[in-house]
Amino acid sequence: MVKRIKEGKPVIIHGDGSSLWTITHNSDFAKAYAGLIGNPAAIGETFHITTDESVSWNEIYGYIAEALGVKLKPYYVSSETLAALGKDYDFTGSLIGDKACSVVFDNSKIKRLVPDFKAEVTAREGIKRTVAHVISHPECQHDDEEFDNWCDSVIAAVEKMKEDFNG
Repeated sequence: MVKRIKEGKPVIIHGDGSSLWTITHNSDFAKAYAGLIGNPAAIGETFHITTDESVSWNEIYGYIAEALGVKLKPYYVSSETLAALGKDYDFTGSLIGDKACSVVFDNSKIKRLVPDFKAEVTAREGIKRTVAHVISHPECQHDDEEFDNWCDSVIAAVEKMKEDFNG
């Protein structure tokens, strides 16, 4: 997706892009995780470690475009359509079962055991750092021509459906 955004191609965003998600920077995760290590109260317990910040998928993709210095060209496709057309990508589990719904996490459990834990890196800043790292490290860049072509095919099919419907 980073390459598509950088090249000015339309980027598929599921639904209308307004569902909320949480992006936690690794440095913030590490602070909370380190606070659990050796803590007897953590033994046998499960934790999620997230920021308290919730951002929409529109914001996430917008932050990527902003970090690249380009304008985002969102192309909205329903999650159900993406799942039906993307069987090779398991969108049923990863999209319908996960990312299509808004998530807001309660971090009170981790904060009880690690009272100093506070996520400090915003989604915008974390994405900016990540994009800068990927751009400056070619070994982190892996083109996925098959997925890129799939995106183009989905967009073309949806546009054709609109055209045919409006006849």
